[in-house]
Amino acid sequence: MTRPAADAQHPAVGATPPPPRPHDDSRRRPAARRVVLAAVGDEPLDVEHHADLVGDPAAGAVVTFAGRVRDHDHGRAVVALGYVAHPSAAQVVAEVAAEVAGRHPVDALAVSHRVGDLAVGDVALAVAVAAAHRHEAFAAAADLVETVKHRLPIWKRQVFDDGTDEWVACP
Repeated sequence: MTRPAADAQHPAVGATPPPPRPHDDSRRRPAARRVVLAAVGDEPLDVEHHADLVGDPAAGAVVTFAGRVRDHDHGRAVVALGYVAHPSAAQVVAEVAAEVAGRHPVDALAVSHRVGDLAVGDVALAVAVAAAHRHEAFAAAADLVETVKHRLPIWKRQVFDDGTDEWVACP
């Protein structure tokens, strides 16, 4: 199969992307850096709702992430999962969201983490980031997910198909 030639607008698949511009002069106004949602709760999460919340006329890109409960961990079958949050979790997720918005030229971001009992396939972490350009939105979304996973005081109890369980990320 012949791959089309790369050009400035459409690089070849697998090509190294250009580095982000140091100064974005394509915008009509500075990035708003709004945090429209930063929450921890026990209600089911809807990633599309998060995407709708971050909508902005200046945003040419909206990146979403759905962290879902998978049916396995380290080669073992997972049948159920529960998250427990420290009382400071809502404050911490708000701080993380504000820090990430401050580090990246985003127009808006939304992040929620679910607690309680979840089933395989349920969304545990929902993220949406709107920015003028895709590389900004992807970078901010990745930073947000990794920082939440690193700092949010939420612990996970996994139940395996053999009836055993384990706590993950629990001090």
